[in-house]
Amino acid sequence: MLEISNLACSRGDHRLFSELSFSLDFGQIMQVQGANGSGKTSLLRTLCGFIMPDEGDIIWRGENIRDLDEEYYAEMMYLGHLNAIKDELSALENLRVSAGLSGVELDEKEAIVALRRMGLRGREQLPTKVLSQGQRRRVALARLLVSDAKLWVLDEPLTALDVGAVALIQELIEEHLRQQGMVIFTTHQPLQVAGVEMRSLSLS
Repeated sequence: MLEISNLACSRGDHRLFSELSFSLDFGQIMQVQGANGSGKTSLLRTLCGFIMPDEGDIIWRGENIRDLDEEYYAEMMYLGHLNAIKDELSALENLRVSAGLSGVELDEKEAIVALRRMGLRGREQLPTKVLSQGQRRRVALARLLVSDAKLWVLDEPLTALDVGAVALIQELIEEHLRQQGMVIFTTHQPLQVAGVEMRSLSLS
């Protein structure tokens, strides 16, 4: 379980949010909502341990993530609204490198299977700089297919995706939740996940 207790975060002199508390159990999904500048991305990055909160605690499986360190990061997958891929590398190379940085040994065959499921058949060996924005986003999202992480933290995962790709991401999220994963995400586009109650958290 993920438990958030009295979390507070600021950007410069501006307090984004304070006294924020909630919990999320395995098999659950939560959408973080709010206007631009309300702190959605800052909250997600704080939950991932990338930003230190001003106050409060983030508890994973009963322990503070500050104490867990690498044990927590091994169970968490963060995908930001930027793709974080290298233009000069192919889709295949990008996926294998990002998996390796997450501690996952991914062979070429496994990587190709993941990329093809993401709709990138025939583009696996192309430099990502020649791909469209939607295809580049698919390369980034392919990380979800090769990760063992229980907690997915997704910042605008549907950016630049067409209708077919959105449906695929919804399918992947449904599979992840059925396997007792959990998801926290932001999006400006509708995201429908069958079979589970969509929880929401609003930042003002």
